[in-house]
Amino acid sequence: MSRSRTALLAALALVAGASGAAYAVVPGDVGTAAVPCTVDYKVQNDWGSGFTAAVTVTNNSAAKSGWSLKWSYAGNQKVTSGWNAKLSQSGTAVTAANESYNAALSTGGSVSFGFQGTYSGSNAIPATFTLDGVTCNVDGGGGPTDPPDPGTPGTRVDNPYAGAKGYVNPEWSAKAAAEPGGSRIANQPTGVWLDRIAAINGVNGGMGLRDHLDEALRQKGSGELYIQLVIYNLPGRDCAALASNGELGPTEIDKYKTQYIDPIAAILADSKYSSLRIVPVIEIDSLPNLVTNVSPRATATPNCDVMKANGNYQKGVGYALNKLGDAPNVYNYIDAGHHGWLGWDDNFGPSAEMFKTAATTEGATVNDVHGFIVNTANYSALKEENFTINDSVNGTSVRQSKWVDWNRYTDELSYAQAMRQKLVSIGFDSNLGMLIDTSRNGWGGSARPTGPGATTNVDTYVDGGRYDRRLNTGNWCNQSGAGLGERPRANPAAGIDAYVWMKPPGESDGASKAIDNDEGKGFDRMCDPTYTGNPRNNNNLSGALPNAPLSGHWFSAQFQELMKNAYPPLS
Repeated sequence: MSRSRTALLAALALVAGASGAAYAVVPGDVGTAAVPCTVDYKVQNDWGSGFTAAVTVTNNSAAKSGWSLKWSYAGNQKVTSGWNAKLSQSGTAVTAANESYNAALSTGGSVSFGFQGTYSGSNAIPATFTLDGVTCNVDGGGGPTDPPDPGTPGTRVDNPYAGAKGYVNPEWSAKAAAEPGGSRIANQPTGVWLDRIAAINGVNGGMGLRDHLDEALRQKGSGELYIQLVIYNLPGRDCAALASNGELGPTEIDKYKTQYIDPIAAILADSKYSSLRIVPVIEIDSLPNLVTNVSPRATATPNCDVMKANGNYQKGVGYALNKLGDAPNVYNYIDAGHHGWLGWDDNFGPSAEMFKTAATTEGATVNDVHGFIVNTANYSALKEENFTINDSVNGTSVRQSKWVDWNRYTDELSYAQAMRQKLVSIGFDSNLGMLIDTSRNGWGGSARPTGPGATTNVDTYVDGGRYDRRLNTGNWCNQSGAGLGERPRANPAAGIDAYVWMKPPGESDGASKAIDNDEGKGFDRMCDPTYTGNPRNNNNLSGALPNAPLSGHWFSAQFQELMKNAYPPLS
């Protein structure tokens, strides 16, 4: 529908909320080519306390594989139901995101949706609409919601964390700040988890990848900024557990490539974001499973045997490294487990070799790997200071204690530095950098030991002095007594690019009981506080907190526990 500017103003001057039509459209005579998008918002029926509306969006910019339209009401309008779009509302702000069947929006193409709402008083038409962060109905897409000019592309650096501030995810920050005492850490950088295809464009009205990158440009200003993305959607994901099973079946490698990695790669390659330092963490808890949880080991699972046989973990990681690494401002880090998983001789070397196999598959090379990350979403202590692996008690080595159990490492710092040396020795870059996730490994509070344990025997010595208070290093779900660890910072130790909070504190590891969901997430007994264990945790209790929601969902009790037990303590 094309109208002159006079006609448009006349239409907007109609009493909004009266029966009939009210429009917010771009004038046809100002040159639609200069307008990135147009929105036709039409009130169809209005009965004084409620209304229905039809919205048509036309895209005059580059073709889109997903879209998100946002507006705010001046009054108290509330969207109650909708069709042909996923609608959500927070306060006066409304978001309409595509359904799977109308995600594609070509250049010059249009999409329509409708909804029903309630109101009292005035039912004014929204003044501004934005499509994927760009203002519609305005020549050139200008306006206060546009991200700032990204400026000159940045120079590739040895350590993307050095001299840069970290991206603060506003969605996580708002949840943290809403908790009592949460404002103390709500400004910390955390990872943005892309754990399903829908997350690329935003789930349930939330921010999509472009939204985060646009916000990162805003936060960046004139300085340097890194943004951390967790790439986490492999076929047959999390084969040794159930809490974070994914949406893709074991054989859906082509879907992983074309519907997940390719769209992400296309967005990251956009020159608009060339001044950002983008840090993807590639597929946590994946490759080590092909070493430790396959036959003939006692810890084997059928799902991991399947994934080892079909090779889709290696193919997926290799493809992601290759495609994402094409952009010069992207710094790929591969997940390398943690010391309580891979620190034994029969796990350590074979896992390093598995990492290299994946890094040289599907067109990837070791040059596509900037570094590795350890302890992602885990609880292993950064540095145990009250005992070392070389200690002995009454002639018995610390390695023989029940806690260490013949492991060669006692903490994440020593493990990360040793893994780095091993990886360099088998062909990775000599400047390889390591990250350590310290989001949940502080282990402070009243239970934190102040010195070594009693020397009665090696177990009293280790157990009395260890910071990590878990029942076993194999316990990984919503651990009771855990605390926030070191705050994110660059260059904290030799070979370590940064301490990071890749797992956002307060996001659940998994549900304490079976919960029906449409996210493909199962129930893992390791998240059940009453579970007495399996060979992977030497048949100990799980140590999990009760009443936990699905993985990735906000878990207030866990967040409060992490703050209470933070080390260094929160001020």
